[in-house]
Amino acid sequence: MSRVQHVVLFRWKEGVGPDHIAAASRALVELPTLVPQIKSYSFGPNLGINPGTYDFAVVAEFDSADDYLVYRDHPDHKAFIAAYTADFVSERAAIQFPID
Repeated sequence: MSRVQHVVLFRWKEGVGPDHIAAASRALVELPTLVPQIKSYSFGPNLGINPGTYDFAVVAEFDSADDYLVYRDHPDHKAFIAAYTADFVSERAAIQFPID
């Protein structure tokens, strides 16, 4: 089975400021220590080079779709969503695709 790349893009709601984004980033740093199925994890704000893009991205790699599902359903990941994105994101896009 192929490894899985997971990509999430966010648009923050109007009024979400740098303090919240910094707190979300600090929380994201912790997730790989809490969810061992994460093989690589990167994230950050959009550089603003092109118009019409999303504000923030998260990219994670997993050894398998099953490992991705563990992450997706993990209580610490769900707690992150509840605390930092559920009420703060106006738009979200995500994809999971196989990588070699």
